[in-house]
Amino acid sequence: MFDIKKQEIQWGGKTLTLETGRVARQADGAVLATLGETVVLCAVTAARSVKDGQDFFPLTVHYQEKYSAAGRIPGGFFKRERGATEKETLVSRLIDRPIRPLFPEGFYNEINVIAQVLSYDGENEPDILAMVAASAALTISGVPFMGPVGAARVGYKDGEYILNPTLDQVKEGELDLVVAGTHDAVLMVESEAKELSEEVMLGAVMFAHRESQKVIEAIIRLAEESAKEPWELPALDNEGELKAKVKELVGDKLAEAYKLTKKAERQAAIAAAKQPIQQHFADADAETRLKAGKIAKKLEAEVVRTAILKEGRRIDGRDTKTVRPIDAQVHFLPRTHGSALFTRGETQSIVSTTLGTADAEQMVDGLNGVSYERFMLHYNFPPYSVGEVGRFGAPGRREVGHGKLAWRALNPVLPSKEEFPYTIRVLSDITESNGSSSMATVCGGSLSLMDAGVPLKRPVSGIAMGLILEGKEFAVISDILGDEDHLGDMDFKVAGTSEGITSLQMDIKIAGITEEIMEVALSQAKEGRAHILGEMAKALDHTRTELSSHAPRIETMTVPKDKIRDVIGTGGKVIREIVATTGAKVDIEDDGTVKISSSDPEKIAAARKWIEGITQEAEVGKIYDGKVVNLVDFGAFVNFMGGKDGLVHVSEIKNERVAKVSDVLSEGQAVKVKVLEIDPRGKVRLSMRVVDQETGAELEDTRPPREPREGGDRPRGEREGRGPRRDGDRGPRRDRGDRGPRRERGENGKDEGPEPEFAPAFLKRDDD
Repeated sequence: MFDIKKQEIQWGGKTLTLETGRVARQADGAVLATLGETVVLCAVTAARSVKDGQDFFPLTVHYQEKYSAAGRIPGGFFKRERGATEKETLVSRLIDRPIRPLFPEGFYNEINVIAQVLSYDGENEPDILAMVAASAALTISGVPFMGPVGAARVGYKDGEYILNPTLDQVKEGELDLVVAGTHDAVLMVESEAKELSEEVMLGAVMFAHRESQKVIEAIIRLAEESAKEPWELPALDNEGELKAKVKELVGDKLAEAYKLTKKAERQAAIAAAKQPIQQHFADADAETRLKAGKIAKKLEAEVVRTAILKEGRRIDGRDTKTVRPIDAQVHFLPRTHGSALFTRGETQSIVSTTLGTADAEQMVDGLNGVSYERFMLHYNFPPYSVGEVGRFGAPGRREVGHGKLAWRALNPVLPSKEEFPYTIRVLSDITESNGSSSMATVCGGSLSLMDAGVPLKRPVSGIAMGLILEGKEFAVISDILGDEDHLGDMDFKVAGTSEGITSLQMDIKIAGITEEIMEVALSQAKEGRAHILGEMAKALDHTRTELSSHAPRIETMTVPKDKIRDVIGTGGKVIREIVATTGAKVDIEDDGTVKISSSDPEKIAAARKWIEGITQEAEVGKIYDGKVVNLVDFGAFVNFMGGKDGLVHVSEIKNERVAKVSDVLSEGQAVKVKVLEIDPRGKVRLSMRVVDQETGAELEDTRPPREPREGGDRPRGEREGRGPRRDGDRGPRRDRGDRGPRRERGENGKDEGPEPEFAPAFLKRDDD
């Protein structure tokens, strides 16, 4: 029934299995990939025809994590997987980026690549497995795919590279790097690092590329057994005559247009240069007009690439290493906790930082269970930033990806939660774009965080590098423009501090780049980053020592674990009262750590004092602030230290005699009291009369001590003021005989004497 083909290899100390022929047999290609107990199914389908007039390649990649893979039920009302999570979006992009350049030019058939996590062991991350499965499924599908692609994750700890590290190894290590490439070259890099050197990062990339060769070889063996017949591609038309005509019409004009250094002027000149094409081919069929437009685009690329390779001159007049002018400002927005306006050439970002308390953390529900993220970075790219009219709304895949890249760049330099117990949100709004807006977000984000008072280890800058490659001749260019990105061969982004790299991302539009090119790019990027850091320092070169007056202050204290229950109260009654009364937020953790937050220091102090009162023991002789909570005839009960009550006896209210307690005190009145005594049962006796009620200072006790009674102790039976008891007060004592003879009790406790004459019949003994 099944024609199963399978390949197994030992990879990073574990068995990687690639299998086809058992499931999803109606797809063009389907592979079940297993590593440990993590299983991913990837199925590929491709349309057999192209829509009329279509001039782009509609490749769509979907990565989905099934909660059942980890033995979990989704949260929420619907209890099923719904829209893509941030991680699913990022992994979809991770798969898309290395495979897209490997489809031939002119192939416009729609392709779906769907990868689903079916089993997850909590140890082997499914993203790398999904990339491998997608590459294998495309290779055996028969579609024109110039793969296969191999992929690997690399960690770094104690000077050693780790292939496909576990989650714990990544957290404990200094690097989380993902590399994808073909047999000959690297195609894609994504990483987060803890200020590692260029040499270590390059070594990690090449280590991953070498290790991924084993996967490529396994995919090739699987394809040899199970690949479908390759598709026949239509022969490309000979466009020599058409290209010559287009070049004659617009070639010189395009060259002149690209000499204009300002983006708006250049774009207007390019549009004007292409007008003769529309006029000349106005009567031609749609396909010819489409081809003429594509040829014009290729001519643009030739103009730009030739000028860079042959003359070292770029679109805006710079050489290959110069960074555009930078203007950085901080505290740009008055009410935010921290803000920056970062402008580099025609790329600009307004970045703001907001500080919050623990309850503002983002809850993340995934295969590993529910976790909480204290650092968030959100990136927005409105259409006006490039002078266009377009969709405006929820962020798309591009926005999510750019935001995550900036997050990775800044995350390694943030203080720990213990050092800085705030939830942090960075918001980047791109207001102009002509070149890497994600790196502008990194630079502006670093300044914004420092402006907010977040103690970064060091400032972070970022730069985007480009590549022009023709045969063996190449040029690496720093701080690329948008057109250089579109018409070039590489988008290589590097972010880091003065001490090392924190993030590295690379995308290639060709078949891959070599180690030599990467080494040059990393070295040139280091120079650019250092220059940008210097420009940023002109605006702010250190973290502010004071938080914004609008930011919440958080103070931390610790209470004994056995007192946590007292602070929270039954059903949270006490902690709610503290919050409602003081106006401060209070969060208490299982280990006794209490975080008190408010933008008003007085509210924090009030909450801290209240909690200290609940958890600390009263001291005899010490003076406390209190509040009258109840009046009784013999005194008043006063609450002090937040959670303790004591009695002020009527004699301890004032030195003078108090006839009625309510004449002097009222419920809710603030008073100052001194602890006189705490009895063994914990009852507290307080005094007001020995404390100055205005200053809280202790007063001298001027009340004279009681005089001892004359004659010492009163004689027994003597009553004060009444004299000795008189014998005749109660009359003569009655004689026992008045009650009849006393009955004797026997050994068994029963009466044995004669029954009295007045005893009722039912009490008389049977022998009567």
